[in-house]
Amino acid sequence: MTKSDSPKPADDDAAARRRRLAEVFGDVLPETTSDERGGGAGAGTDDREAWYRENRPPHHGG
Repeated sequence: MTKSDSPKPADDDAAARRRRLAEVFGDVLPETTSDERGGGAGAGTDDREAWYRENRPPHHGG
């Protein structure tokens, strides 16, 4: 093996693998958590409550 035939560094292989996985599966997890993004505690709670009320099964009472 000559110097020009040397294998790629492991970092390049890992980066290429991550790029291929991202192309296929997309970003599974966001870069930041909901706490880091802000919006305060309970942001979107009204929307969730409204969705729950609209979709609550009748046997759950209300």
